[in-house]
Amino acid sequence: MTMAFRAANSCSIFRSSSSSSAISPLIRCRINHFGTSSAFRKNSRIGFQFSSSRSLIHDVKLGRKFSILSLVDSVLKELEEIKSTKSRKKLLRSAVPTEMGLASTGEFVVDKVEKRVLQEGLLLEFRKDSERILLAVAQKPDGKKNWMVIDQNGVSSSIKPQQVTYIIPGVENFDHTKILDFMRKADENMDPTLLELAWVELLEKNRSVTAEELAEIIFGSMDAVESYSAHLLLSKDNVYFSVVETKGSCSVYGPRPTLQVEELLRWKAAKETAEKELGEFVQLLKSVKSMPPHAKPPKGSWTTEEKMHHRIKSLEAFAIDACKTDEQKRTAGVILKAMGLPKLSSSAVNLLVDIGYFPVHVNLDLLKFNIHTEYTEDLVSAAENVLAASVDPDEMDRKNLTHLKVYAIDVDEADELDDALSATRLQDGRIRVWIHVADPTSLIQPGSNIDREAMRRGTSIFLPTATYPMFPEKLAMEGMSLKQGQFCRAISVSVTLHPDGSIAEYEVDNSIIRPTYMLTYESANELLHLNLEEESELNLLSEAAALRLQWRRGQGAIDTPSIEARIKVANPDDSEPLINLYVANQAEPAMRLVSEMMILCGETIATFGSLNRIPLPYRGQPQSSIDPMTFAHLPEGPVRSSALVKLMRAAEMDFRKPQRHGLLGIPGYVQFTSPIRRYMDLLAHYQVKAFLRGDSLPFSAGQLEGMASLLNMHARLAKKLSNSSLRYWLLEFLRRQPKDKKFRALILRFIKDRVAALLLMEVGMQASAWVSVGAHIGDEVEVRVEEAHPRDDVLSLEEVI
Repeated sequence: MTMAFRAANSCSIFRSSSSSSAISPLIRCRINHFGTSSAFRKNSRIGFQFSSSRSLIHDVKLGRKFSILSLVDSVLKELEEIKSTKSRKKLLRSAVPTEMGLASTGEFVVDKVEKRVLQEGLLLEFRKDSERILLAVAQKPDGKKNWMVIDQNGVSSSIKPQQVTYIIPGVENFDHTKILDFMRKADENMDPTLLELAWVELLEKNRSVTAEELAEIIFGSMDAVESYSAHLLLSKDNVYFSVVETKGSCSVYGPRPTLQVEELLRWKAAKETAEKELGEFVQLLKSVKSMPPHAKPPKGSWTTEEKMHHRIKSLEAFAIDACKTDEQKRTAGVILKAMGLPKLSSSAVNLLVDIGYFPVHVNLDLLKFNIHTEYTEDLVSAAENVLAASVDPDEMDRKNLTHLKVYAIDVDEADELDDALSATRLQDGRIRVWIHVADPTSLIQPGSNIDREAMRRGTSIFLPTATYPMFPEKLAMEGMSLKQGQFCRAISVSVTLHPDGSIAEYEVDNSIIRPTYMLTYESANELLHLNLEEESELNLLSEAAALRLQWRRGQGAIDTPSIEARIKVANPDDSEPLINLYVANQAEPAMRLVSEMMILCGETIATFGSLNRIPLPYRGQPQSSIDPMTFAHLPEGPVRSSALVKLMRAAEMDFRKPQRHGLLGIPGYVQFTSPIRRYMDLLAHYQVKAFLRGDSLPFSAGQLEGMASLLNMHARLAKKLSNSSLRYWLLEFLRRQPKDKKFRALILRFIKDRVAALLLMEVGMQASAWVSVGAHIGDEVEVRVEEAHPRDDVLSLEEVI
């Protein structure tokens, strides 16, 4: 037989050339593993003399041929002869399947498994939990099956027999204080190259081994330390050997096929590379985390390289509970564990904030719900083309109302202005009002790219930090919105009121208007308070609003004014952005005025649609069975409103005819005044405009109903985003207040015992707190903020007594 020679350090390993061609790379080992003190000494149980390391080296120098295969054969042969003298001679009758790691050559596996019985003083290995395996010394039985043991840490515990993974042979009355020293000695033998060498030779003969047999082969000894070292090598190996038989704590291992090993080695190398790259990524995270804010790399730098992009996106998905695959979740978990952080979404959020990938006040809901905050280049270009063309299909049909004084009243941070008001007193003393609504349908048509995108978004989203318009920004803000002093296209709904506030006459026309004033609610309130003669039209609007409110109440309307907060954040990406807080009372004249005119417009369009049989999104609400007198004992304003709102029924929609709106106290209602902000309003505009032109209606009642379900979902999502963002910034506002600052709080109701629902009057938000005995609903108390944590949505208040 020809032999192959391989040099490794100062030793040589010989084996047959027939096997060398199948194995790559070359196997190397240190000769001292087969060396001087134990590996090649006389073994009394085996009964033959190994060559000494010196004689082996001498043979190599002389060029003699020698194969370690003969050594392995001799050891196995002697071991089998020893076993053959024992009482158990049973052979496994079935061939070992290939997938278990041995080639199917028809060889039977010798039953090498011996059941070992636990006894006092034995040294054993056991599984503490899913992640920990410990060494321990058996002390005494605990019940029928369990045993008390003392482990390597000196901890005494009771274990089940199933937890025992290996009983170290040749040990009696072991002292548990010497376990760590035993482990150190075993660890000195842990050379994986020995396992590779044994695999090569055992694969040649398709032979299986126990841990003790492997110890005899690679260490020349079956003593306790060597046997345990061999057990560790085999049990931790996932490349060369696999378990082919197990009985209790004893296992038999067989060499895996060559192709399988080569595949596993490739997988192992890839895994090691990935672990190295992960380590480098974790180190980068730690380094960036420690940098000052101004020195942190920009967000885009984390996504330039593919693997880094995958890891950072996995963390981002985990942070917002939006992992699309198990791989993303696993990757994020591994990174967090390597960073020493708990596997929680909040940990990922904080880590991404710490490295500057997320701003401190990142809006997680925007990411979680995948809100589109930008427009594609194609849509932006289409919007610019629309503005450039500026063709008005209704130009010849527009009524010129530029002689009217027109008031546009909205919040001061409004970007899209889509309604305005006018009023005059007729000769008979009645009031005529106009509700002018922006006319976006003069620029876009149903089914266009811009229209489809608006429908997909469903509504503009208004947050304290930004506005995300339903239409491309330039088109919404410049082309569609009403502008002070400019000629603007509109649909004008004019209504003449009876003295009791009901509708006497109405018209719906395409129009041209020229807004006179753009007022905030605050400035409008000031003008109304001054009651200036030159602003008589504004006073008429307020008078008309009062008539309308009185009439609606007579029709069963339930009035629920309250206090609401608005926040504008100037620089949200800063760690300490500027927060501007506004608190509005819905009962104030300007807000009443605008609210009543919007309701009047909705009633008029519903009447117009019903008379002309136009399918529209008619909104209704069943007449409430609430008797307003039931709550007459409660103070008017937020307290009574809070009680009434809790009993209201949900709104309903019909697309063929109006439904009574019990809450508003009107026979029908269509939302019509915000076509730039709400797609449902835009649908009403498409229908009304087509009727005014004499064209066929673009949508049937069934089509409107089909679109409404999607639009209502978008509206609910937008409201959720708006409310959650507003609450976050209100909590951030409160977090920054001095600890001793006092806030006025109105008791709305009692939740349980003395825990009350409160309205913070200077902040415009509801919260809860314990209040002292003697306080009643409608009373004001003083509170201060104990804790405010925006990210965790935590607010703790304490009454100041």
